Amino acid sequence: MPIYIIEHLDRTVYQWSFFEYRHISKLVGKKNLWITHTKSSRLKEFAKIIPQSVLDLDLKNACILDPLAEETLTPEDNFEYYIFGGILGDDPPTEKTKKFLSSKSSLPTRNLEPEQMATDNAVYMTKLIADGTPIESIPVVTDVELDLREGESVILPYKYVLVNGKPLICKAIMEKLKKGESF
Repeated sequence: MPIYIIEHLDRTVYQWSFFEYRHISKLVGKKNLWITHTKSSRLKEFAKIIPQSVLDLDLKNACILDPLAEETLTPEDNFEYYIFGGILGDDPPTEKTKKFLSSKSSLPTRNLEPEQMATDNAVYMTKLIADGTPIESIPVVTDVELDLREGESVILPYKYVLVNGKPLICKAIMEKLKKGESF
């Protein structure tokens, strides 16, 4: 099974990122998840932590997932390492993966189509593709509206993989949003 690497690009590990990283570990397994560019000890329970940047590792047969990449990931790509920018997204997107990661590397890049995705969904979609599912066969939805409380909802402006007809959203994030708690 491939290794899924999150290059942590924020200054701190925000609670939203912590929840997503833990969710990714459940999706791909602890031994298949590396989180680089952080020394956060609280992530060790569900991932291999590497303090150095992924850009300082000499990885072969690796690619960076970037929405701005010219080529879309296919099952035939068959990389050993899939690298993702671990950074909270903006709406509209501000090309952070390109700015902080792919523009600084000679590794090949691939997209999962141009829409911005939550990191856990990008990893899950990549896993499905690496396991042989063509991207066009993966059901997705964008701009998910979550009902929080009576008369109140929030729109998550990202693309989500549908699993059994429902968007793949980390339960811990949904619960925190529904309680009205900040991250």
